[in-house]
Amino acid sequence: MRKRLIIVTILVFLALAVQSWLKSQDEIGFSIAQPKSPAVTTAEITLLKPGYNRVTRVVDGDTIVVDINGVSEKVRLIGVDTPETVDPRKLVQCFGKEASAFNKSLLLNASIRLEADSLQYDRDKYGRLLRYVFLEDGTLVNEKIISLGYGHEYTYRTPYKYQAEFKDAERNAREGQKGLWSPDACKNS
Repeated sequence: MRKRLIIVTILVFLALAVQSWLKSQDEIGFSIAQPKSPAVTTAEITLLKPGYNRVTRVVDGDTIVVDINGVSEKVRLIGVDTPETVDPRKLVQCFGKEASAFNKSLLLNASIRLEADSLQYDRDKYGRLLRYVFLEDGTLVNEKIISLGYGHEYTYRTPYKYQAEFKDAERNAREGQKGLWSPDACKNS
């Protein structure tokens, strides 16, 4: 009887281990993204590279919604802040519409890779995931937004992984008078 109990215990353990392994393989394998955006048709559904997810909505210049394994997650880009366009407590800020439009043109329906930062919290106080966003070609979107002048470097409480690079990108954008750093950026606002 005791041998039978040991064998059953081992079999249950093995079954759970195999189930866990299969689940992990499913999570890192190819997935079919079915964006919820009405702008995407069934014909546009494509296979994503392992580790990549589809952007289903752009909220503004520094916040997006990403389909992660069938769950819509709001993602706040680490290290960048763009002028506000959707905060009900604030007026639309200078160059905010341009930043949002740029982010939308770059990211809507794009296949992206998200990277967490061990120096930052996983989520902000609004429940948004805090992440770096990479395009398939390796472009770090957070830095690109800053380098083109659609936003500025933003440190929330503690340093972060790419802080030096983002500060350099902002300095270059300022010196080059790009985007919101242009003397004419806010004349019509």
